[in-house]
Amino acid sequence: MSVHKEVKRITTHILQEMKSRGEKITMLTAYDFSMAAIVDEAGMDIILVGDSASNVMAGHQTTLPITLDQMIYHASSVVRAARRALVVVDLPFGSYQGNSKEALNSAIRIMKESGAHSVKMEGGIEISESVSRILTAGIPVMGHLGLTPQSIYKFGTYTVRAKQEAEAQKLREDALKLQELGCFAIVLEKIPATLAKEVSESLHIPTIGIGAGRHCDGQVLVIHDMLGINKEFKPRFLRQYANLHDVMNLAIKNYVSDVKSKSFPDETEQY
Repeated sequence: MSVHKEVKRITTHILQEMKSRGEKITMLTAYDFSMAAIVDEAGMDIILVGDSASNVMAGHQTTLPITLDQMIYHASSVVRAARRALVVVDLPFGSYQGNSKEALNSAIRIMKESGAHSVKMEGGIEISESVSRILTAGIPVMGHLGLTPQSIYKFGTYTVRAKQEAEAQKLREDALKLQELGCFAIVLEKIPATLAKEVSESLHIPTIGIGAGRHCDGQVLVIHDMLGINKEFKPRFLRQYANLHDVMNLAIKNYVSDVKSKSFPDETEQY
C-alpha cells in the first residue's frame, strides 16, 4: 500500500516518508477554488499556488509584478478547496529578498490570512537568513534552485541553468545549505538530468523537478500548460495531457452560434 493512498492529509512528514520509500511525489499548480477542487480530488500530493499566476491568471510577461496581497487572494481560494493536498505558496518577488524581517512578515501573512501549509522561496545561500528566520517561526519552507524565474532579468533568458561546472557546484552547495537550514523539499527547475539525479541522491529531503529529468523525487507542472489551456508555451519538458483550449473554444463558439440563431434557450430551458 502506498503512503500516498493511506493518508487523509499530506504533510511535510508524509513527503519525507514517500522519498524514503521511493514513492514519487506529484505536484501541480492551482490558483482558484474550482480548479484546486478538481486537482485535489484527483489525488494530488502538493498543490502549488505559484507566482506563475502572474503569467497565466493576470497575463504578465514575468512573475515579477504579482503582489503579496494577490498571492494571498489566490492561496485563500485554493486552501478552501484542498481537503487532502499540502498547499505550498510562492513568496512573490520583493517580499523576502535582502530583508529577513520582511521575509518573515510576508510568510506570516500568507500563513495567517490564507490558511496555507507552507511557503516556497527561490534562491540558495544568498537567502539563507530569510529562510532561517521563517523556519524559526515554525513555517515550513520549500526551496527552489536552478532556473529561478524571479531572477529573469539577471539571467536574461529562461534557458537551462547549471550546465557549466561553476554554476553546477553552486547549486550542489545551495541544495545542501537549504537542507541544513531545515527546508522540507526543493524544486529543481530546468537543470541537466544528471545533475538533478546527483543532487536528489545527495539529499535526504525530497526534490521536485520541472525540466530536471526523471530522477527527482517528484514532478511539478503548471496546470494551464499540462491541460493545454495555454497553447503558446511548449518546452521540451512539458507533457500535454489534454487540449482544453480547443475543447473550450468550440463550446463557446457553439454557445455564440446558438444564441445568435435563437436556438438557445429553447422551450425546455425556460420557466
